[in-house]
Amino acid sequence: MHSSLEQMTVWGLVSEASLLVQAVMLSLVLASLVSWYLIVQRSAVLRRSEREAKAFLQRFRGSAELGQLQRECAAEADQDAGLQQLFQAGYGEYLQLQREPGIAADAVIEGVERSLLVAIAEQEERLEKGLPLLATVGSVSPYVGLFGTVWGIMNSFIGLSQVQQATLSTVAPGIAEALIATAIGLFAAIPAVIAYNRFSARVAGLGARYYSFGNELQGRLQRRLHSSASRVAAAA
Repeated sequence: MHSSLEQMTVWGLVSEASLLVQAVMLSLVLASLVSWYLIVQRSAVLRRSEREAKAFLQRFRGSAELGQLQRECAAEADQDAGLQQLFQAGYGEYLQLQREPGIAADAVIEGVERSLLVAIAEQEERLEKGLPLLATVGSVSPYVGLFGTVWGIMNSFIGLSQVQQATLSTVAPGIAEALIATAIGLFAAIPAVIAYNRFSARVAGLGARYYSFGNELQGRLQRRLHSSASRVAAAA
């Protein structure tokens, strides 16, 4: 039978719980560990991406020669530097289309835009990695814990039917061990939900920054094309 009220401890209640309730608790603990790993890992990735985006935007706006900047970016090859990846994709497409004879300036800009959209989608996918799992842990964990609680309380009432007199000392341990499952579920869910909402907002902010940079790069390349076309027309 369960320990008396004076001897009740959390570990004792967990060890005396039924196998199903223990399995629920173990799954929730594992889900919590996974979510905390993702919280730490994604936080580092987003912080690094935000820092690199700010630094590269300053380099881009302060660089008069895009070719030199492109060579520097190719040498660095930092996967977390999202704006660098966008710049390399857009400017690389620009250089490739420029080599085609007789291509119109609008066609070049359209090709650069398509390349940038693909690169932005890839960066957004990289930044959102792990967020669906956090959302799943945050939404499912309370219900899993509640299932363990309901099962544990049901077993406690079944046990009560086998005793002559129901007292607090016979009811409390079973209910307490069942409620621990709900507590663990909330412990797993709350940080996951907070982190998911926070990370989603940061990913959305970086995405907006990527689209803004793509427009800025397109505008700069378009001015470059028009300037080249004007010089050719003047020479003719």
